[in-house]
Amino acid sequence: MFLKFSTFKYYLPYTIIMASQLAKYEFKRKLEELCSAKGRATELVSLYIPPSKQISDVAAYLRNEYAQSSNIKSKSTRKNVMWAIDSLMGKLKYFRKPPENGVVLFVGHKSASGDQTEAVSYVIEPPEPITTFLYRCDSSFYLASLEEMAKEKECYGLVVIDRKEATIGMLRGKRIETIKNVQSRVPSKHGMGGQSQRRFERLIEIAAHEYFKKIGDMVTDAFLNENIKGIIVGGPGGTKDFFVEKDYLHHELKKKIIDTFDVGYTDEYGLKELVENASSALSNIDLMREKRLIQTLMKEIIKEESLGAYGEDEIRKFLRMGAVETLLLSEELRKYRIKIRCTSCGCTEEKTVDDKNFEPGDCKKCSASLVIDEAEDIVEELSKKAEKTGAKVELVSTDSAEGETLLKAFGGIAALLRFRR
Repeated sequence: MFLKFSTFKYYLPYTIIMASQLAKYEFKRKLEELCSAKGRATELVSLYIPPSKQISDVAAYLRNEYAQSSNIKSKSTRKNVMWAIDSLMGKLKYFRKPPENGVVLFVGHKSASGDQTEAVSYVIEPPEPITTFLYRCDSSFYLASLEEMAKEKECYGLVVIDRKEATIGMLRGKRIETIKNVQSRVPSKHGMGGQSQRRFERLIEIAAHEYFKKIGDMVTDAFLNENIKGIIVGGPGGTKDFFVEKDYLHHELKKKIIDTFDVGYTDEYGLKELVENASSALSNIDLMREKRLIQTLMKEIIKEESLGAYGEDEIRKFLRMGAVETLLLSEELRKYRIKIRCTSCGCTEEKTVDDKNFEPGDCKKCSASLVIDEAEDIVEELSKKAEKTGAKVELVSTDSAEGETLLKAFGGIAALLRFRR
């Protein structure tokens, strides 16, 4: 029954998409882990090796740093820094040359409970090429370059405008960012008549022109040097079209206008409304795809014969059956799947916990100590199970109301099934 959904024709592209999403997720999670590591002194060493750098040159540089570190006054700091450099030199022996995008190594001692420290070591092949060689010894790892790589690259400019107010924003990946909100102060009405009426109307139009010119300059400053794919403009009535058609926008930005859309608000909420109303024009971007998926899930769940399911136990059951068509996982899910083993009787158990350093306690059968054999991020673990059945995997952010609903109402784990139940 399930074979028609798992043929090679469907399986390959979905696997590629899932692998890309999962790689991004793993990269961001690793950055979170690195960011949380703090040293008591300058005991955390960051080493960025670009693809063009000779490994022999890096090793020579580290030998020099090792000699220099012997001058560190603090005995514990000197010991930990020298250990870190020695560890880095040991890792370099496994490289004949840097990988295609270079390699980043993080080694050192981070603060643990009490006055204790814990040795940590990471080797990361970045998703984009490293351009500059860097060695840094500090109380935290240097992550600025990797964090820049982790940022969403696909972005759209957002503008909502009427004669009273305008808001400029950016749709960056799945996140709506507000850049600027401006009140116009253009008078809307006056009580003058006769010649005074025409004079005041002329003054109002001059004020409106200056206001539109000001907004155009702000839009240019916000978007011209950004690598945006397009600009969408919204607002009530015909003001938005007037603003786009006249010469208030830079000529390069006018080429990127996708369309204009009616919205009822011109504040921060108006940006969200604009993205909603422009969903057809932005149908391929991640945020719209996520919103459609969660909306479909919500509709299915309330049906008597449903294609929707949620909750970890339910989803695991359907994954074992091969019944999951699309697995929905929240990017903010912070849980681990651990495998526990008894050191005496050998009995094993799997469970989901919030902390990777969970203390398993004693065996219920023989009271001997339990140990954790394996701890894996639950998003990665469930994604691998889905891949084996040819199911699609969608990692859903919390940048939309629907994404928040998946995390808070459904525990961050849900699925659309291949057949009704």
